[in-house]
Amino acid sequence: MEVIYLPHRVVERSEKDRVCKEPGPQYLLKDITSEQSWRSWDALRNSGGDGLGQMSLEFYQKKKSRWPFSDECIPWEVWTVKVHVVALATEQERQICREKVGEKLCEKITNIVEVMNRHEYLPKMPTQSEVDNVFDTGLRDVQPYLYKISFQITDALGSSVTTTMRRLIKDTLAL
Repeated sequence: MEVIYLPHRVVERSEKDRVCKEPGPQYLLKDITSEQSWRSWDALRNSGGDGLGQMSLEFYQKKKSRWPFSDECIPWEVWTVKVHVVALATEQERQICREKVGEKLCEKITNIVEVMNRHEYLPKMPTQSEVDNVFDTGLRDVQPYLYKISFQITDALGSSVTTTMRRLIKDTLAL
């Protein structure tokens, strides 16, 4: 399933519906459906019991560097979605949770898109020679901003300082 971010709304499309029927500025986030993305989500889901993870969408622009070094990627906006996978006992619980999460996610994404459509959040429009530093020009009909999608998966029972402190406080209050 792809998610298309249109100004002021979110539209979900199935694999069969490949043609965008509405004109206007949009980001086609095809990488969310890539093989690597699905493997990351499956690893989080199959981590056994409750799992924690996050997905980050980073918009960046390239800064050309001198010969021996590669181009530097400078982020101008990062969106992070933190995910807590819980094991639910029944299909009814899963359905209720799925609806609540879907509504909340749509609300948050719509809010982000509305804020991001303001000009103060967008990078300065590049000159013709610098277009490749800001936009992905590899697509024919649309040139979205350059972006990276990354996943981070951690075990809910990991030994981070935050987790250890939570357990300590929880155990202390349980006494």
